[in-house]
Amino acid sequence: MADWRGHGLTTPEVYRRMAAEELRGLSPSYEALCLGVSADAAVIARLDSLPGPKRQPNLLLAAVRFLDGPIADFAAFRSFVIDRWEDVAMTMLERRTQTNEAGRCAVLLPALAAAGRPLALLEVGAAAGLCLFWDRYEYRYSTTAGEHRLGASTAVLPCAVTGPAPLPGELPRVIWRAGLDLHPLDVCDDADVRWLECLVWPEHAERFARLRAAVDIARADPPHIATGDLLTDLPAVAAQAPAEATLVVFHSAVLAYLDAEVRAAFVRTVRDLAAARALVWLSNEAPAVVPGTDVGRDGPSRFVLARDGVPVALTQPHGSALTWLRP
Repeated sequence: MADWRGHGLTTPEVYRRMAAEELRGLSPSYEALCLGVSADAAVIARLDSLPGPKRQPNLLLAAVRFLDGPIADFAAFRSFVIDRWEDVAMTMLERRTQTNEAGRCAVLLPALAAAGRPLALLEVGAAAGLCLFWDRYEYRYSTTAGEHRLGASTAVLPCAVTGPAPLPGELPRVIWRAGLDLHPLDVCDDADVRWLECLVWPEHAERFARLRAAVDIARADPPHIATGDLLTDLPAVAAQAPAEATLVVFHSAVLAYLDAEVRAAFVRTVRDLAAARALVWLSNEAPAVVPGTDVGRDGPSRFVLARDGVPVALTQPHGSALTWLRP
């Protein structure tokens, strides 16, 4: 998934790239809207009045849906954006692209197959915390040897596996879970949950159903999501994890929104934590976002899953596929 801070791209180029690299074959409706936006001077002018990070395609598309605007036809979409621009802009400024995709747990779990000790989960950029419930979802891994199932849940996470992924024989024992986010979402707040729903692409009915099932699970035992910065506040949250557990610090599609200097400082922070206690660091980000993970650029929309900074797999951004790289 692309880094929408820009890298020197104009707003039309960002929307064309989104259509070609992220949406083609996955969301025809959004692909058409992004192509329409990229060629429309009036919409582009309005987007360019916003700060750079707030011009993101996912943010515009979700904001229109959040306001009950049309997404099936570009002409209607364009009219809504122009006529309701103040409301659209306010929503885009107030909200963020916090896609809380529980399916990502399916690609993270194999990296902890041999953890041994009970786990303490700490997610950076946790949004509403739906990726903190590794032990309460059902996993269905499709492999060349057949289907490998784990758990029993109303939230089912399918994942196609290629390569010698170390699929676990049982679900992990999680004894502590917490998240950290600058702007956490409340899983018990209907408006926050509706925003999460609007971030799911329209054609992805399975993801939408999974989101609702994951929300129900989280609402039964809401996770603690601390409000804070991933540099200055991570050590204090990590210090709350029980000493007898392996602390797993993880993140997906988070660091791409940060400058390179902040990313490097975050890596140093995590490594300092690892020097003080039993810790595993899992990053699931676009290639090269984490130093040393510039691999897997030969396929569209791939993330790189790394354990302690070492790439171990390529993943589909929403968790539906995993390609293991090493024994």
